Amino acid sequence: MPHRILIVDDSAIIRHSIRACIEHNTDWEVCGEAENGKVAIEKVRALQPDVVTLDWQMPVMNGLEAAREIRRIAPGATMLLITLHDNVLLTQEARAAGIKEVLSKTEGVSDHLIASLKNVTADN
Repeated sequence: MPHRILIVDDSAIIRHSIRACIEHNTDWEVCGEAENGKVAIEKVRALQPDVVTLDWQMPVMNGLEAAREIRRIAPGATMLLITLHDNVLLTQEARAAGIKEVLSKTEGVSDHLIASLKNVTADN
């Protein structure tokens, strides 16, 4: 059964790019999109995705705050953080929040996204 993925980013362009990358390179289903962490939590409750990709910096609620709540309400969901501001401290905070992997938008995220998704879902 294909993985169901929720894409969370305040940029519609980034959400569209991530969706296109996933849909063109896997048989996984993008079950929804959210523009901030608060909406993401609502959609996790409603859609029950297997995987959530989170942007770090978003209005209303950032990716780390959302990850902490998602881990509480959907402990089986796998989370990835996609950010422009990748650094060691952020990676440590992300892991503490339950995020499995941190990807940098500046590294050509589409090149690494599918490999990272396959890596973090290998256990599921």
